[in-house]
Formats: sequence, structure tokens, C-alpha cells
Amino acid sequence: MRIALLSYSTKPRGGVVHTLALAEALAAAGQHVTVWTLGRGGDAGFFRPVDPAVRLCVVPFPDIAGEGVGPRVLRSIAVLRRAFAPDAESYDVVHAQDCISANAAGRCVRTVHHVDHFTTPELAACHERAIVTPYAHVCVSEAVAAELAAGWGIRAAVIPNGVAYERFASADPVATGMWRRRLGTYVLTVGGIEPRKGSLDLLEAYALLRKAHPDARLVIAGGETLFDYRDYRARWEARAAELGAEPMVLGPVSDADLPPLVAGASVFAFPSVKEGFGLAAMEALAAGVPLVVRDLPVLREVFGPAARFAATAGALAVELADALEYADDDRRAAGRALAARHTWKAAAERHIELYESLAS
Repeated sequence: MRIALLSYSTKPRGGVVHTLALAEALAAAGQHVTVWTLGRGGDAGFFRPVDPAVRLCVVPFPDIAGEGVGPRVLRSIAVLRRAFAPDAESYDVVHAQDCISANAAGRCVRTVHHVDHFTTPELAACHERAIVTPYAHVCVSEAVAAELAAGWGIRAAVIPNGVAYERFASADPVATGMWRRRLGTYVLTVGGIEPRKGSLDLLEAYALLRKAHPDARLVIAGGETLFDYRDYRARWEARAAELGAEPMVLGPVSDADLPPLVAGASVFAFPSVKEGFGLAAMEALAAGVPLVVRDLPVLREVFGPAARFAATAGALAVELADALEYADDDRRAAGRALAARHTWKAAAERHIELYESLAS
């Protein structure tokens, strides 16, 4: 089949990681795959090399100084639609991976990674259209599929994420050791400082954790985003100063550096208030790192006995401390086994089955 996968960015966000890994697995299964995306900020390619079996179409999307989130979303849709429309009919399957690309794609399949609740009018409208307009839907967990069923009466296929198991399970020990020497004992989270990631709760938990573990450091990696979280970031920084906490904010980390950074962590924190699967957390399990997550139904579904769960900042601090103090080999083994079962090959096979059923 000729398959187009559409994304909104070249940056290392979960949905983009998903798009590239799925594209490569589909190509390895013999499909003809093209990934379309916007090249923000002058990007001519993705954050990592992509298998040459996958064709790439990166549409230039220059920055405009002072542009607000709403106008940027509308321009994103228009630019991607204008570039993609002449080729749309040449594909057997058009599969959008986010609300921007779903609005740009026209007739498409849509993966709903999680359901958002936006207050910006343009975003809210974009989000609604991207759910109701596609003719078929994929969700990465049963919990998100249930949200679509309850909110819109939509029945979605559930196809969980894969994970690059070997990449994290076999992280370079020399590079891992370098991170440990540089950072000491560290609690890691990946995803940046933003409301959906529960960053303020993690900060409060870290302040509590330091009372029992003063040498532990909070390390925050990632943070590429389309949205403007400057106000939230300012509140976070002000609260960090009040608490006397000094987290290390690495920002975006190179694709090569990420596995050893994850593998070197003493515990991985994932306090998101809204998720569809939790790919970064699954990568931590692949690396054999203890995992503490927000107590959400979706994360109970995905991680089960492989993770520790916390509903509040105080509970998060307790679970982080337990993970630092007590080796839990059974939970670690369960985590590695869980991550190993989530392969991109299996995800690609299930997507192909879906595409064929839609074509018939």
C-alpha cells in the first residue's frame, strides 16, 4: 500500500517519535510509506536519522515573530494542507497523527494519542474537527478509546505504541556512567515543563524528597512544544526559588544521548495529568529504571504491576523515596518484560490489518 503518515513537527515529541517508528516498521513490512510534516524554525529534517526506506516530505514553516498560538495553529494547518493536497489522492491510506495534520489532511485515518481540553478558540475548534472528521480512528490505549466512545460515540481501533526496546535496554554503559558521574543520584523526567506533564507537582514532590535524600537531583529533559507555556514556566521557576530547590533543566537532549541519560537515572518520574500511553515511561522500563507514575486509569492499564502509582505530590515523594531506597527486582523484571512485548513490528502489523479492512 501507499501510505502517508502526517505529523505536525520534526521535534522529539511523543507523537513524532511514534510517527517515525511506525513509518519505519511499516516500510520494513513492505509498505510504501511517506511521512509529511512541517519544518518549524528552518528544520529540513527530523530530530534523528530516518530509515531511507521511508520517504520524507518536510514542508518549510518559517517562524513569525510575535505570532500567537491560535494564529500559528491556523497557519500550520493551511501550510501543510496546501503542500499535501496535490498528492493526497496518490495514497491508499492517509493517516494523521495529531489534530493539526488531521485538519490539513482531508479524508483520513486519525490516531488520537490523548484527548485534550483547550481554551484557545482556534485550538478547541481544531481539536474537535480532528476527532469528528476522520473516517476511522486509532487509539494507543483502551482508556482513550473509551473517552472517544463516551464523548463522541466513536469506536476506535486500539493499537498500543511500540518501544525501541534494545535501544534503551542496551544503552552504552560508558555514556551511562558519564551521566551518573555528572549528575550523581538523579530522578529523571522527560517531556519538559508544562501543565500536562504535572511539572509543579513534581517540583513539590522533589522538595519533600530532598528532606530524606538531600543528594538526589531532579533532572528534566525535553521540552520541544508548539505551545506557549512561558507563564507556567515562570510560576514553576518562582516556586522552585521559594522551595530552595535547584532542579537541572537540560532542555532537548540529542537522540543519541537519550538512552544513556534514561539508563543512568535512579528513578524515572512520570506525573502527567493527561496521557494516552506514556512512551517515555515505557522507555525507562526498557532501560531497567524504577518508574513512578501518576495514578491515572490509563497508566494503570498500560503499566500495571511494573510501576509505582501516586495521586498527589506528597504520595509522589513517598514513592520516589521508596524507589530510591529499596531495590525491587521483581518489579524491574516485570517492567523489562512489559517493554519487550511492545514492539513496533507488532504495531505495524496491526495497522496494516486495519488499513486492509478499511480498503475492503
